[in-house]
Formats: sequence, C-alpha cells, structure tokens
Amino acid sequence: MSASAVPAALQTGHIGLNVTDLDRSLDFYRKVFGFEIQGEGREPGRAFAFLGREGRLMVTLWQQSEGGYAPGLSGLHHLSFQVETIEEVRAAEEVLRSLGAEFKYDGVVPHGEGASSGGIFFTDPDGIRLEIYAPAGADAAPAPVAAAPTCGFF
Repeated sequence: MSASAVPAALQTGHIGLNVTDLDRSLDFYRKVFGFEIQGEGREPGRAFAFLGREGRLMVTLWQQSEGGYAPGLSGLHHLSFQVETIEEVRAAEEVLRSLGAEFKYDGVVPHGEGASSGGIFFTDPDGIRLEIYAPAGADAAPAPVAAAPTCGFF
C-alpha cells in the first residue's frame, strides 16, 4: 500500500452535475431517486439545487450548461447508484419508462456474463449517463456483450 495524505476512511461525497434546465432536472431526479431538495438558489445567472435523502447531500444540480452531455469529451463517464435488491432496480425502471427516459439496453443487464450484479443504464434529460444497480440478482439475464466490463455503457 502506498502512503497517502488522505485518510483511509475516504468515501465519495456529493456529485455536482451541470444541467440545462433546473426545473426539468429537479422533476426527473426527485421522481427517479426520491431526492429531497435540501437547498436551492435562483439568482440571475446562478440557479442550483442541493438534493439528498435522509439529510445526506448526494447530488447538486447547476443550471449552467448550454448543450447536452458529450460522452466524447473528457469528464464524467457515468454516474452509478446502488440499491439493495434487483426488485428496486426494476421499480426504478418502471418510473423511468413512465418519464420517457432513454435506455442503453432493454431491461436489467448483468455487469458481465454470469455476474450476479447488474442494473439498468439510462440517460437523464440532458443525456447524462446514469446507472441503478443491485449487487445481486441479475445473473439470470445475458450480458449484452460476453466480455463486458463492469459498466453497461461499453
């Protein structure tokens, strides 16, 4: 193990996302993930919202983009959220379908051929790639690519 200035208890904090329409994104993230607004600002040229659950900040939305997500540029590849069961993944899939979300694959897919973990891969209203997965329960479905990496956005 190499020495580090950061303590071993390091974990991911909140994720900040640039969006083109704060109200549209708020509606999407609240319906899909059950986020609560923990704080919000709406000044000219500066609109943002802090979203979380049970008092924990998880995502911040910043209305400061003029175009959709560009996967060909450096930056975020995708954002993944873990739930406890594959049934929770399927429930989220139904909500996403009702919102007209775009999916990379139809239904739950495993993270690799024969892998137990897996989930759904979709985009938010700005095209940001998102995943909701469970650590077990996806092994009954075939992987879309036999030698798939641990992400559905191959």
